[in-house]
Amino acid sequence: MNLIEELRWRGMIQDIMPGTEEQLNKEMTSAYIGFDPTADSLHIGSLVPILLLVHLQNAGHKPYALVGGATGMVGDPSGKSEERNLLSEDILLHNVKCVKAQLEKFLDFDSNKKNAAEMMNNYDWFKDFSFLLFIRDVGKHITVNYMMAKDSVKKRIEGDSGMSFTEFTYQLVQGYDFYWLYKNKNCKLQMGGSDQWGNIVTGTELIRKKDGGEAFAFTCPLITKTDGGKFGKTEKGNIWLDAKKTSPYQFYQFWLNASDEDAKKWIKIFTLLPKDEIESLLVQHETAPHLRALQKKLAEQLTIFVHSKEDLDFAIKASEILFSNDTAELLKSLNEEQLLQVMDGVPTVEINKQQLAEGYDLVSFLADTQIFSSKGEARKMWQGGGVGINKIKLNSEKSTINSKDLLQGKYLLVQKGKKNYFLVIAK
Repeated sequence: MNLIEELRWRGMIQDIMPGTEEQLNKEMTSAYIGFDPTADSLHIGSLVPILLLVHLQNAGHKPYALVGGATGMVGDPSGKSEERNLLSEDILLHNVKCVKAQLEKFLDFDSNKKNAAEMMNNYDWFKDFSFLLFIRDVGKHITVNYMMAKDSVKKRIEGDSGMSFTEFTYQLVQGYDFYWLYKNKNCKLQMGGSDQWGNIVTGTELIRKKDGGEAFAFTCPLITKTDGGKFGKTEKGNIWLDAKKTSPYQFYQFWLNASDEDAKKWIKIFTLLPKDEIESLLVQHETAPHLRALQKKLAEQLTIFVHSKEDLDFAIKASEILFSNDTAELLKSLNEEQLLQVMDGVPTVEINKQQLAEGYDLVSFLADTQIFSSKGEARKMWQGGGVGINKIKLNSEKSTINSKDLLQGKYLLVQKGKKNYFLVIAK
């Protein structure tokens, strides 16, 4: 398969400009995608554009990753219902630096290769571009009628909040990026999410009007979840690529918990696995969906791609702690940071550490922490073998809890029945 055929098979193409496939088949082509530095980390919504650049480079073409140091100061109205807060220059520069460091992990920047990836920042060509020069050299080539016809503009103007002149000009600024890269880097193709189509074709129009040149474009669909929930969002917010913001364990769990329908789509979009292996996995999944082969492979591939094999190994081990028996030794081996990663989402209860110094009656402890509603219920469950501390089932001989039971000198993991866990923090 050529690049476009493969991306179509993977479900990664929505809109495509005529001639794009022919251009990519004809010669090594330089192409770019823009990344918005509104935060100091990319999130998993950025994985599709990252993977588009990876596929492009693997097919022998030259990728440019453009970080929007300038466009980040303006704010993209696409898909937004209201004006967004503008960031200060210092924050934007910090974010640009962080985003650049993340992108360098996924692409090959070896300058000895003809199709080495390059990183650009549009602030470099906008910082000295005066307003008067911009409206003369760029603005005169694009009519207001053309700009008003874009969906992202129409929706906002017809809505209650309206649109500022700042955001109205965004498509011109992004269009000029494409023109600058076309003139200075022979960049003939821009890719992006389907919400960017209007901004992208403004760039091809500017190249045609200003230079008489021909440029190309395609977009990928915006990723959705079958249940209607927003892709990449959990109750705790975005799933980030930065391990400090979303731990590798939480990242792994997100993919592992994908629905069957989502996993069938995502295995093609988010992994670089070849077609025959993916089709084999899909057959395997249809035969035995309860084994969750798709979700396991998806979580494995993505955790290695974004983090590392070591992070994957830890995530698998950590998953076993809550969902398997005989993991007491593994639980003890975790450091405090790892322990808290694994316990993320487990209800917490605080107790006074002094209460453990001389031994805390087990039944009283279970009732006082409200893990059980009464001492009677706690006693009945304990005597029936339904209570565990730190993954060890308690028998009738263990009737007190003391400081020696604490993990990292501070924590107790209490199991109530088969599936209910509570993290007790002794302060």
